[in-house]
Amino acid sequence: MSGAGDAPERQTEDAASVTVTGRIADITAADWDRLANPDPARFNPFVTHAFLSALEDAGCVGDGTGWHPRHLVLAEGHHITGVMPTYFKTHSQGEYVFDHAWADAIHRAGGRYYPKLQCAVPFTPVPGPRLMVAPGDGEEEKRTWLTAAALEVATRAGASSLHATFLDEATWRWLGQHGFLLRTGQQFHFANPGYATFDDFLSSLASRKRKMLRRERAEALSAGLTIRHATGRDITETDWDAFFAFYMDTGDRKWGRPYLNRRFFSLLGERMAERCLLILAERNGRPIAGALNLIGGDCLYGRYWGAVEHHPFLHFELCYYQAIEFAIAHGLPRVEAGAQGEHKLVRGYEPVTTYSAHKLFDPALEKAVARYLDHEREMIAEVNAELMGQTPFRKDLKAPPDET
Repeated sequence: MSGAGDAPERQTEDAASVTVTGRIADITAADWDRLANPDPARFNPFVTHAFLSALEDAGCVGDGTGWHPRHLVLAEGHHITGVMPTYFKTHSQGEYVFDHAWADAIHRAGGRYYPKLQCAVPFTPVPGPRLMVAPGDGEEEKRTWLTAAALEVATRAGASSLHATFLDEATWRWLGQHGFLLRTGQQFHFANPGYATFDDFLSSLASRKRKMLRRERAEALSAGLTIRHATGRDITETDWDAFFAFYMDTGDRKWGRPYLNRRFFSLLGERMAERCLLILAERNGRPIAGALNLIGGDCLYGRYWGAVEHHPFLHFELCYYQAIEFAIAHGLPRVEAGAQGEHKLVRGYEPVTTYSAHKLFDPALEKAVARYLDHEREMIAEVNAELMGQTPFRKDLKAPPDET
């Protein structure tokens, strides 16, 4: 499975091997998914074979995109025991962990930043597993093999660096212990402590914020709009046509060139329909705005939104309030509403820390970036602590800090 220019098959002392493939289709869905999601209760749809293969089969990653798959596969004998979704990158688009300043610095010094090797889910700022190994004995050894192989693939190809983004905290700390630079970021997530209804959530808010949310929800639909949820077989190609128009409108305004194409959404519907939730705003039965979410084992993941008509607060209604209602109704502990946005704070989404790890092969650049990241981590921790004191929740409902 090794691709041209990649490291050769890497053998270990125990006859384990790590190979590289440029197509996730070279790995069976069963092998990939049992490593990506061993616990159904914490199912993450973005690391599934279905999601990643849809990106490849639709041509959203691959030739001409700047995302070139180089997935690592660890096998012990004939048994696959680890996988790692990695991509050679020739730009820094679609990552949501910005390293443009690092690229500029090495270019000014006469060096070359691209290609780089990226362990990530393309176009998806969703935390989740990245070094995916069989649970049980030998987990750390398997992660070590995968990491060593990734470093070898990167250096043999002349890459400037290896990056692993939107990690779980435990993997982040583990990579830090193995020589990676540690970076943090910020997102806003809704935490559901077990509300029975949306009104229960509202009752947890300070009076002024509660009134604000009610007013926004009323105004969002005041023009006679209605809301429709579609999932599974209820999502039609007509729905995907409408949603793609919304997605393109947002993408054209925000990014200049949207990352995903129309075929991707059809493939997503074919392969993961039961995990898709389309929330559509309609006028007289015609969709005029929509938000796409993916349903995880313990989380509703908000991904894309768009509209062809402007209505005040409709974005908040479709992307935040409807998502909260769905999570409460289905007993999901979290809603992750994507990147950016302190505006989410007053709407019940609290600041959380995100994690990435980086290995830069230029010693001077690595030293400079290490100093910068030390300061950045301190700043993000301080900002998140300050924002936690500004949440809209009633102070009398907040438990005192654990002083043990």
